Formats: sequence, structure tokens, C-alpha cells
Amino acid sequence: MKVLAFGASNSKNSINRQLATYAVTLLDGEVDSEVIDLNDYEMPLYSIDREQASGIPEQAKSLFGKIGDSDAVIVSFAEHNGSYTAAYKNIFDWCSRIDQKVFQNKAVIFLSTSPGPRGASSVLAAATGSAPFFAAEIKGTLSVPSFHSNFDSDTGHLTNDEIKAHLKSILDNFLQ
Repeated sequence: MKVLAFGASNSKNSINRQLATYAVTLLDGEVDSEVIDLNDYEMPLYSIDREQASGIPEQAKSLFGKIGDSDAVIVSFAEHNGSYTAAYKNIFDWCSRIDQKVFQNKAVIFLSTSPGPRGASSVLAAATGSAPFFAAEIKGTLSVPSFHSNFDSDTGHLTNDEIKAHLKSILDNFLQ
């Protein structure tokens, strides 16, 4: 199984990329995984005028291809003002111009985290609610509240046993 994972943030120290990376380490069995950095897919702000003038950027085609080449996708969403980060939304918008079915009927796990007690649950709800429109087959979701209290960035591990068990359960079902 080939799994693509990323944090939906362009922060160089993204806690969501840390969470997505950690999730990949918990996958059992024969898994070929790739964790990508959204900074490698930065492109101009989407507009129909740009698309008509210059076409779809190669970065969007590359990411769309990586999703297509994967069997499954793990995304950990950062939340800015209750919604997607501008970086993720822009990349997603460009990819949706290739095909609205951005997730290409792949199995997905949607995660989210933030430093606060709600764990980016608003953006997770938005992503989960819109997933069917973008051909994502949701296998599980999890919001991790208070990231710095529940995750050790030095070791790259969840420290909260209850949250860790929940994530492990989701990942076990993911591979079925």
C-alpha cells in the first residue's frame, strides 16, 4: 500500500505535518509512505484569469499525480480563523481545476490539531463535510486538542494514551 501524507499548512514547523508524519509511523504492514511539505507546491494565487492566461501550474499537476499514484491519503488540517489555511486552500483550488475529484476515490484519514483546546475541529468538520464532493472515501477522522500538551515534538510521538489509541484504531481500519 502506498500512502501519501501531509499537513495542510505552510508553516516550516507545522504541528500538523508532525501529526501526519507520526500517523504514518503507526501504520503496520507493508506500507510505502511519503510525507510531503506543502511549501514544495507553492504557486500563484488561483484565479480564472491566471488559469486562462497560463494554464494550471506544474506544482498542482505534480500533487494531483501524487494523490493519483497513492492508494491512500492522510491529511492533517491546520485551522486559520475557523477554516483552511490560505496555502492549502490555494493548492486545493488549483488541483480541483484538473478534476473536481481531487482525492480520486482514495481512502483518506483526516486529522487536525492546534495549540488550543478545540484542536482545529472547525476545519476538520468542514473538510469532512465536503469530502464526498471531492471523491474522498473517509476512513476516519481525529482532532487532537492542545497539541503541545498531547504531543512531544522532540520525540515525534503522541503522549496522550487515549488519543494515541484512538488514532491507532483509525489507522488499523484504514488498512482493511
